[in-house]
Amino acid sequence: MQVIGAGFGRTGTLSFKRALEDLGFAPTYHMQEVMRRPSHIDRWLRYARTGEVDWDELFAGFGSGVDYPVSCVWEELASHYPDAKVVLTVRDPQQWWASTASTIYRFRTAFPAWMLRSVPMTRHFVEMVDRLVWDGLFDGRFTDRDHAVAVFERHVVHVRATCPPERLLVFDVADGWEPLCEFLRGPR
Repeated sequence: MQVIGAGFGRTGTLSFKRALEDLGFAPTYHMQEVMRRPSHIDRWLRYARTGEVDWDELFAGFGSGVDYPVSCVWEELASHYPDAKVVLTVRDPQQWWASTASTIYRFRTAFPAWMLRSVPMTRHFVEMVDRLVWDGLFDGRFTDRDHAVAVFERHVVHVRATCPPERLLVFDVADGWEPLCEFLRGPR
């Protein structure tokens, strides 16, 4: 793992994933990768329940990771991969909340009850996301806009305060790719 994305979902993480892959940090781990791999759903669920995981096994073959659930564990990953750079993707907090509420938050209730009862993989996926993101990061209060925005803002402050500046780029994808390319290229 060479690049760890500390930014929450809906901060340009899919564009960031594609940029990292174009820049040679491929493949990039993203929630899409979790959804494509049932064994990863179970590994993340085990982590959410017990805190136990083998990061090297989970991320074998990946050059970078962004989005949820990676951003939920960015500090553990930064410690486990001490040479990795950390990129905190950001955007306007109010726009972030509106975007999240109208997209990925709605997805959590998209599965009918019969599917959750009869399809273990779906049930495990929903439980994993709830434990790590909606109940974990947001204390089960994502729909309280002020609370969720405050969590987002505290996360940004925390990452800035705790990640060594030489390892960290705070990045808004609206700024274009030049700051990202310069940061990943490193000192000449």
